[in-house]
Amino acid sequence: MSKTQLDQSWIGTQNGNRESFLLYSSTPSLSTPMLYGYPFVSLTLRGLAPGWLIPSRRNDVSDAQWRNFRGNLPILSFVFAVFTVIANGSRSLFKLKAKGMTILWLFLSLVYLTYLHGACVIFILSIATANFLLVKVFARKKFFPFMLWAFNLFFLLCNRIYEGYSFSIFGPQFEYLDNFRGTFRWHICFNFVVLRMISFGYDYHWGQLDSHFDLEKHVTRCSLCKLGKTCYVVRQEKDIASDSSCSFSLYLCYLVYAPLYLAGPIISFNAFASQLDVPQNTHSVKDVARYGLRWLFSFLLMELMTQFFYYNAFVISGLWRELSPVEIFIIGYGVLNFMWLKFLLLWRYFRFWSLVNGIETVENMPNCINNCYSLETFWKTWHASFNRWLIRYMYIPLGGSRRKFLNVWVVFTFVAVWHDLEWKLLSWAWLTCLFFMPEMLLKSASNAIKVQSAFGEFLLRELKALSGAVTITCLMMANLAGYVIGPSGLSLFVSSFLSKEGLPVLGGVFFSFYVGTKLMFHIKDLRSGVHRPR
Repeated sequence: MSKTQLDQSWIGTQNGNRESFLLYSSTPSLSTPMLYGYPFVSLTLRGLAPGWLIPSRRNDVSDAQWRNFRGNLPILSFVFAVFTVIANGSRSLFKLKAKGMTILWLFLSLVYLTYLHGACVIFILSIATANFLLVKVFARKKFFPFMLWAFNLFFLLCNRIYEGYSFSIFGPQFEYLDNFRGTFRWHICFNFVVLRMISFGYDYHWGQLDSHFDLEKHVTRCSLCKLGKTCYVVRQEKDIASDSSCSFSLYLCYLVYAPLYLAGPIISFNAFASQLDVPQNTHSVKDVARYGLRWLFSFLLMELMTQFFYYNAFVISGLWRELSPVEIFIIGYGVLNFMWLKFLLLWRYFRFWSLVNGIETVENMPNCINNCYSLETFWKTWHASFNRWLIRYMYIPLGGSRRKFLNVWVVFTFVAVWHDLEWKLLSWAWLTCLFFMPEMLLKSASNAIKVQSAFGEFLLRELKALSGAVTITCLMMANLAGYVIGPSGLSLFVSSFLSKEGLPVLGGVFFSFYVGTKLMFHIKDLRSGVHRPR
């Protein structure tokens, strides 16, 4: 048997959610077995399931988050339909406004939470009540922001450390409640509740102060407001939190609002409360229907992708360590695109549910992952609602751009801790900050340079394309370290590309990123209507 025949016969046996095969080893050791005179390793792909779109192929469901969402999609869609009919039907039939819709959605959401978390809803309501009292009592104090952050960070960390607590800590008579903890761990979802509690606290605190928002100036600049619609920024700046109608039921409804409870997108308290009274008018019924149809097409794309390309299964199974540098690059790049499409589907599903019920949120994934050549642009368009939350409630209160080199480290460290208490997430955060430093310096320098000649403009554009290629490479490394292979895997990843076999691959990858960055420049110019000399 030739090496080519051996490579073409890699698939072996299928067993449950695993697939075993033989892989030709390009880097054999003395202990590597031989087959027909060629070194090989016996490997197993984990996390594969029977496919439904193409029954002859198996489906990569090795990612736990995607597997859970995909598996629970039927029951989730049933809840979506029932809640939407009840909410919109009651609004139309009984002419419900803010107060009525608050009570209705609070009731529906608590039913939803009881199914998800069972008796653990007690923990959520207890912490939420304590936060509400803290805000109401101390919101006018100068030290209030410190108290708000200390309270929420304390519970964010404790929830993770004690894994949602046990009822037995309150006494043996409550131990039986641990048998009714629902179907989903409450302390995982509570991370989003923490963001909403901080949002309520700051919006209420700022409502006690004079507003600096210039509505007339905003309307002259906002294309949506010029059309007579109400944009998200205007809704966010309304002083709902300072109003006397800001009740505990409205606050609680905001924290546990069913369509956005599990995964967001994140919405500020003011923006949410204003739309309970007057539903969003930014998107027509036709626009919302088209949005749902696009989600369906994206879902079918994901099903096709996971049935033909087992990127994530290779990483979960640890098989990427046995591949050549060019194959490692393909797997790594494929995993990042899988992650982007996964989060797009998750966030757009819940945003669609919210839009159908009259609540507009920020679009979390406005840009494709392959159309970002700077860290700043990437983080503005990846989990965009979280980015806005961080800027509004963390970055600006810390001093904004006046202390940007320090604030970036604080913000990204919080983002890592907010996701989970893992070293690989902290390494992702600090790597991202490290890569951010030169970009911010180069951006400041390029803004200060005034190019006079066509050659100077060409040279500056080439330098930006090169820096864009470096940024994409750094982004890929940071995200793989944080969410896929971890810091230990990153060292192997880097060493494979710095080897004799890997250096040409690295050069080709870098050149492709350089060409891709220049293409992104042209797309940006076309969108903005800029015409450059040939």
